[in-house]
Amino acid sequence: MQSGNVIFCGVGGQGILLASEITSFALMKSGFDVKKSEVHGMAQRGGSVVAHLRYGAKVYSPLIEPGTVDIEVAFETLESIRYLPYLNGQSKVIINTQQILPLPVASGVERYPTDVITELRKRGLSVFPIDAFERAETIGETRAVNMILVGALSVFLPVEERAFLEVIAERVAKNFRTVNSEAFRIGREEIRMIQEVSL
Repeated sequence: MQSGNVIFCGVGGQGILLASEITSFALMKSGFDVKKSEVHGMAQRGGSVVAHLRYGAKVYSPLIEPGTVDIEVAFETLESIRYLPYLNGQSKVIINTQQILPLPVASGVERYPTDVITELRKRGLSVFPIDAFERAETIGETRAVNMILVGALSVFLPVEERAFLEVIAERVAKNFRTVNSEAFRIGREEIRMIQEVSL
């Protein structure tokens, strides 16, 4: 049975914790042992939020050791580099290209870096940039950014698409199931298109 380490990172209000929960239940539905740990930080004020998720035949600790992340799902561009010590040369980085300005940048004290994706690729990482916010706008629900990123992540996990859709149906409020399922499928398609372009 495969095993892996996934880190979800972003800022408060982006639905990171729901994304890690949906992923956890889909893995468990597929027979994996899963452990998850969340750090909310200043989530209510748009501060950094991170969730560690580990899966395998048997997992004893939810915390991921530095240098051992298989997939990073970054809900915001700048947040993707906050956890660089957890990545290695084989890591995949799914990155939402949306930019949410931290206070020092918004106040003009600091400058938002413009070369984040380039720098990640220079380190030999496989980077999959998605404008998840723009794609969510096309289906009329910007809160579905998280499900677009879960859909993107799902392509790299040993879990059938059906398991994720079942979990969405079970754990998302009825009024939002259809749009979240659509967002999930959009995320999967975005990764496939990126992979086709890179061939």
